Amino acid sequence: MQSNRRKFIKSLSAASALVATESVARPFGMPSYIPNLMKISPNDKIRLATIGMGIQGNFDTRAALRNPDVELVGVSDLYDGRLEHAKTAFGKDKELFATRDYREILARPDIDAVIVVVPDHWHDHITIAALKAGKNVYCEKPMVQHLSEGKAVIDAWKKSGKTMQVGSQRISSAAFQEAKRLVDAGEIGPINYIESNNDRFNAIGAWQYSIPPDASTQTLDWDRFLGDAPKRPFDAKRFFRWRNYKDYGTGVAGDLFIHLITGVHFVTNTLGPTRIYSSGNLAYWKDGRDVPDVMSCIMDYPKTDQHEAFQMVLRVNFANAGKINDVTRIIGSEGQIEFSENNLIMTKKKLPVAPGYGGYDSFFTFTEPVQQEFVKQYDVQYPPETRTAEPVKEVKFEAPKDDDAHAKHFANFFENVRLGSQGTVEDPVFGFRAAAPVLACNESYFEQKVVYWDPVTMTQKNPTAKTTPKKTLASAKATAKKS
Repeated sequence: MQSNRRKFIKSLSAASALVATESVARPFGMPSYIPNLMKISPNDKIRLATIGMGIQGNFDTRAALRNPDVELVGVSDLYDGRLEHAKTAFGKDKELFATRDYREILARPDIDAVIVVVPDHWHDHITIAALKAGKNVYCEKPMVQHLSEGKAVIDAWKKSGKTMQVGSQRISSAAFQEAKRLVDAGEIGPINYIESNNDRFNAIGAWQYSIPPDASTQTLDWDRFLGDAPKRPFDAKRFFRWRNYKDYGTGVAGDLFIHLITGVHFVTNTLGPTRIYSSGNLAYWKDGRDVPDVMSCIMDYPKTDQHEAFQMVLRVNFANAGKINDVTRIIGSEGQIEFSENNLIMTKKKLPVAPGYGGYDSFFTFTEPVQQEFVKQYDVQYPPETRTAEPVKEVKFEAPKDDDAHAKHFANFFENVRLGSQGTVEDPVFGFRAAAPVLACNESYFEQKVVYWDPVTMTQKNPTAKTTPKKTLASAKATAKKS
C-alpha cells in the first residue's frame, strides 16, 4: 500500500516545489510561507535533518533517534570532517544526505523537521528560514542571540502553522516535573526567593574544545560561519570554540543561565522578571575569550496570578576549585525545594502561631512586674496548642533510572508534529520569555546597567539608545567580496 508520504510528495504543487528550490539561492529564507503542508500520519516515520553537527548536534540527534518512528535523512555542517563523521555515525546502513549548505536541507520536500544546532548568532536566521520552508523546527537554546530578535521568530512560527520546540531539555526530566507538581500544590507556601547555580572547573567544561588539525578555509566555510558577525580573518579557535566570543555566542548566561531560568519558569508558571542586573569578570580562562567566566545576576519577579513577588539570584563560576553542587533552590514561607535534573529534596517547616519569648529577646530587659503582666497577656493571646510547630518534614524524590529527559523533550516535539499542533512544552513564546532574561544579563554586564523588561509584552523598557541592525547574510557576503 502506498504511504501517505509518497502520495504527498507526488502531489506537491509546482508552486511549492519552486519555493523550496528557490530557497537554496535566497539568503535567510523563502519568498513566501508554506503553512501546515500536512500532518504526519501515525503510520509514517518523521523524516529528520540536523543543521549543525557539532557536540550538541550529535547529542541532540542521538536523543531524537531514541524515539520510535523517527528517521535521520540529512545533515548539514560547515566543517567537512563533521559531515564525514555523521555519515559514519548515522548513515552506516543507508545513504545519508550531507551538505555544507543548510538551504539544501530546507529545499528537500521529504524532510518533515529540522534540528537547528548552530552558533547562537545563526539561530534566528535558520529557524525563520526553516519555518518559511514548511519545516517543523527544534531549535537549541537560547532561542535567539539578542533581545531584538525574539518577536521575529515568534511571528514566523505563528504564520507558519508548524510545530516548534526550544531545546532546554531539563524541564522534561522527572525531577523538574515533580518540582512543578509540588509548587502547584502549594507545598512550600508562597515563594519569596530562588537561587540557582551551575559551576565548573575543567578546560572542556569551560569551552576549550578540541580543534581538528586539518581546520582550514579549505575544510570549512569560514565566511558562512561569520554570517552577519563582524568580518575577521580565519581563526580556528573562533570557529570551534565559538561560545567564547560574544560575536557568535551568548556566554555563560546563554549556555547555562538559560537552563536555570527555563527550569524556574516551568516550575513556577512565571512569565519572567521586570528588572535584571548582572556582574562578573574574567577570572581564570584568559585564553582570548571576550565573555566572563564568573557571572552573577539578580532578577526581580513581580507578583502575578500564579505567584507572589520573588527575587532570583543566578551564578556561574568556571573557576570554582571547591566543592561543586549545582542545584536550584526554590524557597517559600513554609519550606523549600532543592532539585537538580535527577533528584529533589523538599523540606517543610512551618512556624508556630505563637512567637515565643525569652532567650535572645527583649523580655529579660523588662522589670519583674512588667514581665509578669507580659506573660499574663501572652497566655491569653496564645493558648498551648498555638505554641508547638509542626515537625520538620523532608521528602526525597529520585528520578527513575531510565528517565531520559533529552529523549522525552524530543518526544513532546514529535508528538505535536504528528498532531499538526503548535503546542509544545517549550514553544517559542515560552522559549523567548526564558531567553530574554539571560540576554538581558549580557546587556547588563557589557553595558553596566540595569535592564528593565516587560515579561507580558516581551518588550525592553530601556533598550540601548543606538543600535545597529544585524546585517543580512547577503550584505555580509557583499562586504566579504569587496574586502
